[in-house]
Amino acid sequence: MKNLIAILLLFSSLSLQAQEIGTDKLGNWLMYFGMHRLSDDLSIHTEAQFRYYELTSNLNQVLLRTGLNYHINSKAMVTAGYAYIPTESFEKGANQVSTRENRIWQQFILRNKVGRFNFEHRYRLEQRWVRQDEETNYLNRARYRIFIAVPISKPAMEDKTWFLAAYDEIFLDLDSDPFNQNRLYGAVGYKFNSTLSLQAGYLRNHIGPNCFNRVQFALFLNTDHRKNK
Repeated sequence: MKNLIAILLLFSSLSLQAQEIGTDKLGNWLMYFGMHRLSDDLSIHTEAQFRYYELTSNLNQVLLRTGLNYHINSKAMVTAGYAYIPTESFEKGANQVSTRENRIWQQFILRNKVGRFNFEHRYRLEQRWVRQDEETNYLNRARYRIFIAVPISKPAMEDKTWFLAAYDEIFLDLDSDPFNQNRLYGAVGYKFNSTLSLQAGYLRNHIGPNCFNRVQFALFLNTDHRKNK
């Protein structure tokens, strides 16, 4: 519990310093992720994100994503899906710019465990149709994310477990200059059971020369609809 309090204080300190070390105001991402098992091989991915430019106001972007997962085994999974992302610019008034993006995406996830550390490697491809005014641009992007979770209140990630989580994700444009953005994330999480878990964390998002600081709150919901579990 002392370690948990120290970690929460660290995240609070980082959040208070965000406006000084970043290039914008401290923002907030509210997120939901769901995986709904249909059979031993198939499940449905559902996701919704609400991204605020400021901590409690100025909704900048909404991301709605779904997909079909094929479970190769307990450690590997492939997914194909669709996403819709409307985005409003930070500026209001005459300078306001809005875009609407339709996206097709594919990914491969590979999981492994080393001691108490649970690793997840995610490889993703995106085909993006971004519409601004009357013009639509087609873009291709690749992403790689390494995610690590480690239990801190119990030896393993079982029910009623506090844990730490972190990831780094790089985005690469396949049509122009390779570097698109990089996201570095750290969080504290609590796993209630196999169905429900929560994370509260801090994201530092580099996009080109700019850096954005975001507080994140995420709900993870996994349901199992197999007749014979």
